[in-house]
Amino acid sequence: MQSQTIPNNLKISPYLVFYVIISMQIGIGVLGYQRIIADYAGHDAWISILILGSYIHLVLWMMYKLCEMVNGDIITVHEFLFGRFISKVVSFAFILFYIIYLLSFILNFIEVIQIWMFPDINNFVFSLFFLLLSIYIVYGGLRTVVGICFFGTILPVYLIFTFTFTLKYADFTHLLPIWEHNITELLQASYHMSLTSVGFEAILFIYPFINKPEKSKKWAHIGVATTTIFYTVLAIIAFSYFSKKQLENTIWATLSMWQMVQFPFVERFEYIGVANWCLILLPNICLSLWVASRLLKRATKLKQRKGAILISTIAVIIVTLFEKGVDIESFNNIVEQMTVAFVFVYIPLLYCLSLIIKKVKT
Repeated sequence: MQSQTIPNNLKISPYLVFYVIISMQIGIGVLGYQRIIADYAGHDAWISILILGSYIHLVLWMMYKLCEMVNGDIITVHEFLFGRFISKVVSFAFILFYIIYLLSFILNFIEVIQIWMFPDINNFVFSLFFLLLSIYIVYGGLRTVVGICFFGTILPVYLIFTFTFTLKYADFTHLLPIWEHNITELLQASYHMSLTSVGFEAILFIYPFINKPEKSKKWAHIGVATTTIFYTVLAIIAFSYFSKKQLENTIWATLSMWQMVQFPFVERFEYIGVANWCLILLPNICLSLWVASRLLKRATKLKQRKGAILISTIAVIIVTLFEKGVDIESFNNIVEQMTVAFVFVYIPLLYCLSLIIKKVKT
């Protein structure tokens, strides 16, 4: 089965998948994931990140197998396995998923800004301007969106070196004894790390736009390995810097570590870190908006540009209804459950089902 033909001038090079994976996996969750996973596995939680990373490699391998089966995206996979009607129904479910996914980025970032920088920032105004910028980028097509993923990865990379300022205060004996928690606790920590680590499933939707997609496999796996190592190292630094009691009371561990960064010309480096996170967050929102608007186009024949405006309008309206604190935390729990269900449960089940159906059809 062949999906709709994509002109070569609209396709991206295989190596750019590396930047897509990294830019989607590294988002707002980086600023405070350490406390969440430490609640379940203590200072052994870095092991949970490695467990989750290994499983992500397996799911990524399944995703490529699914797309290769039909030489298209996941919508083509559903058409092949279940028919066009069910495929459209699933498309609307994915559109809802990516709208909620997009909202989680905006709401959590607004909360960070309100707590650390501008308490009185208006949800409506911030989300409106941020989404207007995202619409402008999406209008340029996937190549433009992937370009933002590239710059959103390269330009803020210097922030990695700022965490070395905490090493002189680190006590790596906090990590001992290793493997103090049982496998159930480690898996619970992996589960609650899932929302921070997803984003790689975008491959299911951009696969037809990759030039020679078989060559992008290695770059996708290298990207997942890079983010897994990044999250693991950053968690180890945080666990060695904070005691267990301190970490329990530190909501944004990464931002708190930036308070140790000192330069003669900068007094509050965390302000620079939060400002830079706009560039890191932009690819997440742009690619989510692109995926949702493209799915809407395929399901309803609505032009993608109009779809992007419609989805952004819905997002702005919903953002204005939220208040910081409890509302956002409850929303994050819902997004986490949806993410685990779609990425880590549904995709493996779909792969297993595809093997059975393909064999029966043959």
